[in-house]
Parts: sequence; structure tokens; C-alpha cells
Amino acid sequence: MAKWGKNLRRKKSVGDVVQGDKVAYGLLKSFLSPILTLLFRPKVKGLRNVPAQGPVIIASNHLSFSDSIFMPLVVPRKVTFLAKSEYFTSPGPKGLLKKLTFIALGQVPVDRAGGSRSEAALLTGLSVLAKGECLGIYPEGTRSPDGRLYRGRTGIARLAFESGAPVVPVAMFNTAEIQPTGKVIPKIMRVKMVFGEPMYFTGAEKSSSPEELRKATDQIMKKLQEMSGQEYVDIYASQAKEAIVEEKKRRSKVEGEVEE
Repeated sequence: MAKWGKNLRRKKSVGDVVQGDKVAYGLLKSFLSPILTLLFRPKVKGLRNVPAQGPVIIASNHLSFSDSIFMPLVVPRKVTFLAKSEYFTSPGPKGLLKKLTFIALGQVPVDRAGGSRSEAALLTGLSVLAKGECLGIYPEGTRSPDGRLYRGRTGIARLAFESGAPVVPVAMFNTAEIQPTGKVIPKIMRVKMVFGEPMYFTGAEKSSSPEELRKATDQIMKKLQEMSGQEYVDIYASQAKEAIVEEKKRRSKVEGEVEE
């Protein structure tokens, strides 16, 4: 508990950012909700599993950028996601627009000064939870490159153990078809999501055990797989993306040699 308290004092300013951005978030949500609800007709199951108050971690599979729009749209509370600090510091009018957009979408910057990205994300996440807020996380760490569910990063388990916040698993459906990677204009079709029952992970001391972290993370991923019906692949999504890029390079090289 002492360790957690120390971390929270170091990142208190982030919690203040979350509180201060509720107005922008509320205005954007009020504007988008009726439009997106009319166009995409969200079908939601289990929303009652999200606690009305107190810290909570919402863990979702990640198929599309639009996951970060549709899921917070139906949750009554503000859902905060973590984002790279670079998104908030770009210069010029374009940079300002990007910053305001991310703030309005409920994103908070992860300050990497003096530490690794994973450690910075952990401290920022703990700050959000310490304010009694709702933290959104994609355990895979990045979007699925092919619609399958990939191995979870253990950061979510560290957050759950150190904060004591429940983890609510969420399965998103159809968002990859609505807005595939690289597409700006979404396809109009119904979006679906299922919120599972809260999962509890107690024992702050377990946050220092790689075995316990992996065990808890795998439990969360197993639940997401059961809810979503996705095929599970026991490698990280980032590794799968790298393999796809390498395969494309290999094919391009072979095709070039054939043409010669």
C-alpha cells in the first residue's frame, strides 16, 4: 500500500487532468451519442456489470480504432484511456486539434520522462483509479491484425493487484468491419458489445510476481475469448504484426525477382 501511495503522489497531476477534461468529454459525448446511436444502433448486453461508482478497469478486445468511441458511448461513466504524451505536444494548429480531440475522447497522456513506457502507463493508470475513475484498457496492447485474440500484456494485472479495482471484461463485435485499419469513413452497420461480470484480483504483493501477473492476465484473456468467440493465439499482437510485415516484404522481394 505504501508503494501505491508513493506512486499516486508522483502522478497526482494526471488525476487532475482527468477531472478537468470531463467538460470536453461530456460535450463530445452529448453531441455524438444521438448521431452514432441512430446510425449504428448499438446492441449492448451486461452494462449493469459496470459499477456506478468507484475505481474500475474495463478490459476490452481491440479490433478497430472505433472501439474507443463505441464502448465509452454506452458506458454512463467517463472512460479514460491512456495515450502517448506525443499526441498532446505536437506543435501548430494541427497539433492543437489533435490534442483537443484526444482530450475529448477521454485520453490522458502517459509521461515517459525518467522511466519506461510500461512503468509510466502503470503510474498514470493508478492515478486515474485513485481518483475513483473508470480506466479503459486493451490488454493485447494494440489492435488485432487479423481479428483473432492475442496474448495479454501483464500491465492490466499489475493495475488490478495494486489498485484493488475490479476488472470488467468487454467483448466488441463488428467494429473491424465498421472501420477497418486505415479507413477513415466508417461503414454503417450495427455494433455489438457484451460486458461481463467483474473479476477481482486481490493481494498487492502479487504485483511483483511474474507468475501471478501472467496467471491473472491469462484469466482475463480467457474470459474475453469465451465472450467474443475469437480464436486465441498465444503470442503478442505486436509480434503477429511484425510477422505480417516481414511476410509482405518477402513476397515483394520474390515478386521482384520473378519480374527480373
